Amino acid sequence: SGTAPQPLFKMSYSCSKVGDPHPGQPYKGGNFCAFLPNNEEGLMTAKLLKKAFERGLTFQIKSYNGEERVTWGFIPHKTSWDGGKARNGYPDAQYLHEVGTVL
Repeated sequence: SGTAPQPLFKMSYSCSKVGDPHPGQPYKGGNFCAFLPNNEEGLMTAKLLKKAFERGLTFQIKSYNGEERVTWGFIPHKTSWDGGKARNGYPDAQYLHEVGTVL
């Protein structure tokens, strides 16, 4: 018998300003979302992710085909409800431990 999936909640980010590696050059912002378990550990992780966001650690700017774009930084986020670790989704029993180590 498998374990029942935990309910998840969605964190939404809207990003228009990031530490700019090329001052004066325009870049595209974006809307991003990530999912966390709706339990005590997930809520604690959400608070840490919020602090990281406020400190400018969540995103970075990368150049794609000559265009500067905002992308996820080095903090791992679950961007899918499902699909497992290979697709940045759940189930992934180690995720909260891994993200906690990074934060």
